[in-house]
Amino acid sequence: MTIATTPHLNFRGDARAALEFYQAAFGGRIALVRYVDAGAVTDPAEAEQIMWGQVDSDAGFRVMAYDVPGHTPWEPGVIPVFVSVRGTDADELAGYWKGLEEGATVVVPLAPAGWSPLYGMLRDRFGVTWVLDLEVPWSED
Repeated sequence: MTIATTPHLNFRGDARAALEFYQAAFGGRIALVRYVDAGAVTDPAEAEQIMWGQVDSDAGFRVMAYDVPGHTPWEPGVIPVFVSVRGTDADELAGYWKGLEEGATVVVPLAPAGWSPLYGMLRDRFGVTWVLDLEVPWSED
């Protein structure tokens, strides 16, 4: 299995604009999943905001971003970035999770999610927030 470690930027309502800006600067493909697309709307006013987004270029540039929902505390500059580890082997990802879990605070347990068969988030004992998920193709269809 190969894994990719990617900066995951956190916004409140600006994720789409930021990803479009980075795509214009670096080129590549943009993928956007709105909260409504994933059936994860907690506030109708945020339904069109980005739950998961990514710009990925053939040159190797990759950045991910999302809009922090209103029910989750967010302050600009406080946890502005997650470290995202995506892979294609669930057992290997679970092993990485186990390695990071010692002394960590689990934010979202490693389990199936609406967009991936395996997803989890934790804050390690050093205060770094990690997101691990099984990479699967996304289609708006």
